[in-house]
Amino acid sequence: MALLSLTPLLLLGFSCLYALALGVDAYGALLTGAKKGLTLALELLPALVILFAAVWCLRASGLSELLCRLAEPLFRFFGVPEETGLLMLIRPLSGSGALAAAGELMETYGPDSLIGRTASVMIGSSETTFYVISVYYSAAGVRRTGWAIPAALCADLACFLSAAWISRLLWA
Repeated sequence: MALLSLTPLLLLGFSCLYALALGVDAYGALLTGAKKGLTLALELLPALVILFAAVWCLRASGLSELLCRLAEPLFRFFGVPEETGLLMLIRPLSGSGALAAAGELMETYGPDSLIGRTASVMIGSSETTFYVISVYYSAAGVRRTGWAIPAALCADLACFLSAAWISRLLWA
């Protein structure tokens, strides 16, 4: 059995031994942590359901393809591969959706193509903005996001443009 597969068991065992050395009720602490985790998951569930439904509606409606076609002149101006448009649109909403879009690009153009590499750099350098804000702000009880969303979307845009530029610089 590989050491990596033993890691969770080793961590749990170490934590129990450490709790025992400190005189802490390890089982009670585990139950308290699990209860807090389940409570947090229930609080986050509505925001996640809405987010996943929004991503599905965006793709199913054809709006994402329309937005990508409208943005083609901007993509050309900034040197962004037009094929990565869907990825850039979905990434701030859904990590799994963005991975699926990147996977389609790599399947179509190859992982070592400029488009495949650009998609990889875009995935690695950007964030699922709306998911992160909904999860962390809900967990912290923050109701008003203020400038967090516009600032995060600007950071995502900077990541996408930088990813296209760096990919062209290194691999074109």
